Formats: sequence, structure tokens, C-alpha cells
Amino acid sequence: MTERKMPKNFFWGNSVSSMQTEGAWNLDGKGPSVYDTVTATANTTDWRDGIDEYHLYEEDLDLMASMHLNMYRIQISWSRVIPDGDGKFNQRGIDFYDRMVNAMLKRGITPMICLYHFDMPLALAQKYNGFSSRHVIDAFVRFAKAMIDHFADRVPYWITFNEHNLYFTDEVFNISGYLSGDRSLTDMYQIFHHTMLAHARVDAYLHQKFPLLKIGGMIAYTPAYPASSKPTDVFYTRRLNEFLNDNLSQAFLGEGYSKEVLTYIKNQKIDADFQVEDQEIMRKMHADFLSFSYYKSTVLNADKIPNGTAPNRYLNQAAEPNPYVNKSPWKWEIDPLGFRNIITHLSNRFKVPVFPIENGIGLKEHWDGQHQIEDEQRIDYHRTHIQAMKDAMFKDGANVMGYLGWGLIDIPSSHADCEKRYGMIYVNRTNHELKDLKRVPKASYYWFQSVLEKNGDEL
Repeated sequence: MTERKMPKNFFWGNSVSSMQTEGAWNLDGKGPSVYDTVTATANTTDWRDGIDEYHLYEEDLDLMASMHLNMYRIQISWSRVIPDGDGKFNQRGIDFYDRMVNAMLKRGITPMICLYHFDMPLALAQKYNGFSSRHVIDAFVRFAKAMIDHFADRVPYWITFNEHNLYFTDEVFNISGYLSGDRSLTDMYQIFHHTMLAHARVDAYLHQKFPLLKIGGMIAYTPAYPASSKPTDVFYTRRLNEFLNDNLSQAFLGEGYSKEVLTYIKNQKIDADFQVEDQEIMRKMHADFLSFSYYKSTVLNADKIPNGTAPNRYLNQAAEPNPYVNKSPWKWEIDPLGFRNIITHLSNRFKVPVFPIENGIGLKEHWDGQHQIEDEQRIDYHRTHIQAMKDAMFKDGANVMGYLGWGLIDIPSSHADCEKRYGMIYVNRTNHELKDLKRVPKASYYWFQSVLEKNGDEL
């Protein structure tokens, strides 16, 4: 029997966003983003402090290096680099990312940069309603080109938009700088198309000017299962996957939008703001890899979908809990086999390397100031998902580049909840009290350290 060893060049790493980690929201010339106007609630924090990685990144990188991580996916905050999103560059902001990237390389950690993770510069949101405007496409591409030019000698891997398919759901109105409007299907389709054009232009620029660099598309992959074998359940589930997953993946590879999606746009007379020159821009896209986040799966019950509902909105009413899998404390399905399924599907269908760049489980944890947190559920989650990934590689033949956990050092969750913790390292803060921000390894830290010491060959 052939020994199944993980590739020597496999990436093991951590993924974060700027607003969930950096803090320093108003220091060194940073301009406000839409997140900086959000206030804390009874169950959430604001976005002003994160885990203060702006000042503590050296300590965090030491912890990552000690875990044997060899990649860190960070985001460059647009408003830290260009305070109003569209004007002069802020050298002090660029200097911070210089220091951080150089500190990664010093520790043998390969940087991956994400250029947009929902935090639109406030000025562009207020003046142009974010990516509703084609002017903001131009502003983003200007920002992206400058960052690629500056970091091309040190950062080999890039993505543009975090979880790009969310711009084809109602979540688009929360993540695109959209401050006014009726949240219509037309608005959704226009903003989605604008972000795809922005990605296409950045993709073309990077490949033309820096052919050795790699850029990938990224989606939030939440696979849906039919609630039953009823043909309607199967049909609507397939259609959902076509709109939210395969449509983007094929577009990232220069195949254009799905014919099913384009036919729906035509039949529904949706003005997606397609312009003559857009097709040529889209045709030039060529993702070097397809990346995705994966946390859970879901179930679709077609009986709950009102007549006339757009496929983008099926899960608004039709999502159901899966009775056959365990759940996290937040009722998210724990489904390692779903992870394997989508890795194998992407690899088989699109014939480029696949890269899961977010995976993890949110748990409720409290540190008593003395004893180690025994997070066995997190260890089991990562063990089973890594094993599922290895099965996709060794049993199904999938081409996988690496595995990045999400927020392996505790950060506020995407809904600003510090009590939903994904990390293998505890950060001593709450939603309303910063405390000392002390970093404290959990049991999962030592488990992951031992696993990565052998490159994931033994789980």
C-alpha cells in the first residue's frame, strides 16, 4: 500500500480580517471604515480594538511560528492605506503592513493578502453607496494595484474579495458599503457584477505585470442537501448551488457567468448593469486556485420557498436543521463529509488547485486566569475536517494547496461577539472589557502544534 504523506509544500495557516484583529482604528492616519461607526450592544462589542494586533503582531506571529504554521492570510485595510478610499495614500498605514509582512517572512511564514473583507471606507459608502457605483470599482482597483506593486516582492498569494458569493445574497447590503436603497434584486445583481468586474481587473493586472504571483477566487461554501428525495427538493438545491457556488467558480476561470444565471436575468428583466466592455474583462479572468471558507452545511426544504423567489434567496426561508449531524453551540451543523464533498467537487469540476482558507468552530469559553482551557470539541472538529480533506486528496484525487483555520488566535466573531471563540489561543477580553489581552494557549494549540510538527501526517 502506498504511504500517504502530505506534500512537503503544503500550507498550514491562520486567516483573519483587519477589523477583527488590528484595533488602532484611528491611529497613524487611518480613516474611518463603515465598521468604525458601529456601536456595541448588550451582546456585542464595537470594532475599535479587535485584539490589538496592530501593536501585538510580533507576539502573535511568534505563537503561530511555534504552532508550525507556515502561512498567514491577513487583510490590508483599505481605509488604513487610503483614509478616504479614493485620495492620497497614507504611508504610515503602508508602513504597518511592511512591518507585519517582513515579520512573517522572518519567521518562515508565507503571507497571503486579502484586499477587501467587508470594511468599505466610510467616505466611499457615504458618497457613492459603496460598490453600487462604478466609480468605487475604479477606486478599489487603484488601491489593489498599488498594494500589489508594493508587496509583489514578498507576498506570493492574493485574493480580492472575502467570500465573494455573499455579494449574490442579501448579505450584500451589509458588506458592500451600501447605506441607502430598497435592497432590491436589481441592486443585489448590480453590486455583485461590479465586484466581479473589480476582481477581473485586478486578476488581469496581477497576471500581466507579475506572472509569478498567484491570485484566486474565494467563496463562502455552505453546501445544501435536499430535505428529501422529492424532485422539487433536489431541483431547488441544485439550482441554489449553481447560483451561489458554481456560477462564481466558473467565472473566476474565465468561463463567464452560468447560462442558467444569465437566462434568469434575461427572463426576469433584471438590470445587472452589464456593459459592452464587461464581457471582455470577464473573459480574461484566470484564477490560479479556488479558495473557500467552510464551517457548516445546511438543508433545503423546497416547500418553504414562496413562488417567485429568486434562487439567491432560497435559504432565507427554506433552510432547515440537519437531524443527522451534530451542532455547535450556535446550532451550526458539524459536517466533515460535506467538507470532503466540496473539495472533491471543486477539484474535479474546475481542474485547478483547491484551497480551503477558512475553517473552524465557534465555542463558548471562559478562562479562570489559571487553568488551561480544555477545548476537546475544537480538537475533534479540526481533526475530523483535516481527515476529510486528506480523504479528498488521497481517496478522491483532489489537488489541495493547504488548510487555513479561521481566527486561530481569538478574535471578535463576524457579528462582533467576542464570546464566540474560534481560536486555539485564548485572548483575555470580553465584549465590553478589554482586560489585558493576554494570549493563552488552549489544549487545541498543543494538539495542532504536535500535528503540524509532522506536517499533518498523523492526526
